[in-house]
This record gives sequence, structure tokens and C-alpha cells, in this order.
Amino acid sequence: MNRPIRSLAVGCLVLFLALLVNVNYVQFVKADDLNDDTGNKRVINEQFSRNRGPILVAGRPVAESKKSSDQYKYQRVYPDKGLYAHVTGYFSYVFGRGALENSENQILSGSDNRLFVNRVVDLLSNKQPTGGSVELTLDPLAQKTAADGLAALGKDTKGAVAAINPQTGEILAMVNQPTYDPNQLASHDFTAVQKAWDKLTNDDDQPMLNRTTQQILPPGSTFKLVTAAAALENGVVDNASDKVKGGRSLSFPGVQYKLVNENGSSCGGDPITFGRALEVSCNVSFGSLAGKIGQDALDEQASKFGFGTDPLAGLPMNPSRFTTSDTQLENTQLAQSGIGQFEVAATPLQMAMVAGAIANEGEVMRPYVIKTVRSPNVRVLEKGEPQAFGRAMSRSNAAILRDMMVKVVERGTATSARINGVDVGGKTGTAQSTPDRPPYAWFVAFAPAKNPKVAVAVVVESSDTARDEIAGGRLAGPIARSVMEAVLGR
Repeated sequence: MNRPIRSLAVGCLVLFLALLVNVNYVQFVKADDLNDDTGNKRVINEQFSRNRGPILVAGRPVAESKKSSDQYKYQRVYPDKGLYAHVTGYFSYVFGRGALENSENQILSGSDNRLFVNRVVDLLSNKQPTGGSVELTLDPLAQKTAADGLAALGKDTKGAVAAINPQTGEILAMVNQPTYDPNQLASHDFTAVQKAWDKLTNDDDQPMLNRTTQQILPPGSTFKLVTAAAALENGVVDNASDKVKGGRSLSFPGVQYKLVNENGSSCGGDPITFGRALEVSCNVSFGSLAGKIGQDALDEQASKFGFGTDPLAGLPMNPSRFTTSDTQLENTQLAQSGIGQFEVAATPLQMAMVAGAIANEGEVMRPYVIKTVRSPNVRVLEKGEPQAFGRAMSRSNAAILRDMMVKVVERGTATSARINGVDVGGKTGTAQSTPDRPPYAWFVAFAPAKNPKVAVAVVVESSDTARDEIAGGRLAGPIARSVMEAVLGR
């Protein structure tokens, strides 16, 4: 063989080997990514012709596929419209998938490797693959109760409710107001789908935003629970009867700024007990404590509760924060941070985790929303299990703070969360935002105090309520109470 022919043969062999490697790379290494690509129309056409598996709550479908009379054979349907929209997400030919419809797509579409045997059986019987099912941890009564509570505040209300089981991390409720109807995006009328998408994505109220996990807002006085935990953990105070600074204002050396209490109150004197400071939500007390604790220790305490992390699988979540990166707080800023202002920002789910950890003897449980994943023949493929995120407080200090929160409900600012015959712990929060908009009303709570079944966080961003009537206890407290009652069956 002469040299030119030999060179050509070697070149062809190299190209053949490169093609072989690329084919295997595409078919095996990149297969899952290509199948999950929401812009892959070939895959979408195929999946739209399948009987996509249901998403279930308490055994009832909140997302399911029904036979259709058009070329796609099946229509994705959401029976409860907007009630579960931010958890289920949407399944759209035009705009792909969102939330669990996206993260659990392989099992729902029937393409998961664990369904290989099912796919072989379907192939031999000349059937399209059938999807498996995903059952959620949500409590349908708690979900409906939370949605009704937000809706009762008026049509212009924006807010969110997150509830968890403190002992397991199961998410019991995840509600947003406003919400959206995923049926509009799942329609086979693609012109109507485009119009619905444009309206939703151009809405200033962001109805498609999962406020429980994605929107971080200043938590106001609910963050005083983190400051209180840091004070106990770092030995700044030892128990509820220890004396702390009270009075009408907190001054800082060399500056004119003074930190004052809501409505100019004195918190009952100076000094006051640590327990009293939490009961009346004394800004002066917790601003002073933040200065004694220090930025690093307070930041570390927030991290132990989950700030700065994304502990939730399956749904988009933005980490809560104590400060932005590399911020060195001045004394005034540290005091403001200690009462949940300045750069502090948290999601409702994060604040439910804080309340839940205090009730759960100081241990933070990792939140999860998927209870079971099953094959089409209902064989369990995956089961959600309680998993500890970490310890935020010692058991003894958690018990002190838990009992202090019970007193806040019994005789402090959180009396709107009282439930007859049940010890409830709670904390209000009213966080200032900008001068041209109303404050945020927060409320966190748990019940029962010594065997907690539910911890809840409620935030009301805005409502039809007059500005001077906005407060966590007044707006968010009754919603928190009704959600806890729903979970407890009262």
C-alpha cells in the first residue's frame, strides 16, 4: 500500500473512531441531559403522546394526564388549578416544565432507568411507556386552609405560607398568593398558551414565583429568635430571667442614630428580663444583645439554622442570608441585623425551619416534599425519609427558648395564635421595607410545644389592609393558627 492511501486509511479510521465515541457519548453520557432539555421537540412530541404519571396528595391526583382527542393523545390536567401550582409546576409543549414536573420528569414520563423492565414490557406489547407516580408530603386541609387565609385578606394580597413537621422535615403546606393556573400552560391550544405565558411573565406581582422558597424578605422581629438562640449558645444570657437592656432607645458611641422600639414603648423598663424582651419584642434589647454576641457568632448561628444554604431537593430555592458577602457591619448595622433588618433576608420556609428547630429540641430537619415515588404498577422506588440538617442549639437552650415562645403566645405579642387546650409557641414580626410601601407582616409558630407536629411561617407582603393596621400578629397570626389547627385536626 502506498503512503497516500495508507494516510487516507488512517485518517478514515480516526474519523470512524471519533464518530463511534461521539455516538456512545450522546446515547449514554448525554442521554439524560438531552431528554431533560425542555427545548427538545422530538422528546416533547414523544412524551406528549404518553400517559404521564400523576402527582398525588393524600392519594388524590393534583396533576394527571387524561386522554385527548387530538394528535397528542393525552392532556395534562391540574384539577385544583392554582392551589398546588408552585409545587407541581406545569407541563407545557411550548414552554417545557416547571417545579416537580421538571425535577421528577424522568419518573413521570416513564423514562427513568428504574422503569427499564416496564419499558421492555410496553415495547413487547407495542404500547407507549407509562409514567410512574410521585406522592407528596402535603396536607390537603392545611394547604387549603392557608390559601383561604391569604385570600381572605383581599384580592390584592401578596404573601406566602410554609408549614413543616418539625420532627421529620416533611413539608405540610406550601402556598403562594397570587398564584397561577398551570392548565393554561398545559393546553394544546398553543396560541392561548403563548398569551397566558406573556400575561403571567409580565405581571408585576410575579404569580409564578414560589414565594415560600424563592423570595427572600427582611424577616423583622421573627429573626429575634435567631438572636435569642445565639445569646443562649454563646453564654451572653443563661435563662429567661436574666436581665437585659430595655428602655425606649439604644444609643451608639459617636453617632446620632438611635434604635427605638415600635410605637416608642419602653418595653416595661430598663433593665428587663430576657423573657420579657421576647414577649414584647423589644428592639432595644435585641439590638443590644446583637452587639454583645458579635457579627461572626450571629452569622454562625443563622447558618446553623440553614441560612446561606439550599436544603430542599426538587424545587427551586434561594438561600436566606444574614448579610451579603464580605460585609463588615458597623455597630448600628449589627443592632439592626439583630432585629431582622438591614441586610437580613429570609424565605418563609427558612423561618419555619427556625421555629421547627427550636420546638424539635434544637435539631434542624432537612425539609422534603416527596413522600414516595412509585412505578406504574405501584412498586415503591423511592421513599422520603427524615434527615437531620444539623444541630442549631443544645437541647437545654432550645427548651428555654421554646418555653419563652410559649409565653409570647400566652401573654405577649402573639396571642392571635392561641389554640384552646394546646401549648403553642410563636413570634411576630413587622419588617420595614421602603418608605413608599407598607411593612411586611410575619408570624412563626409551632404546636404542640413539647411534641411538635407542625411549625409554620406566614408572611404578608401586602394586602388591602390599611397601612397603620399592618402587623404580624394581626394579619399573619390568625392564618398560622388556622393552619396549625388543620394539621392537628382541631
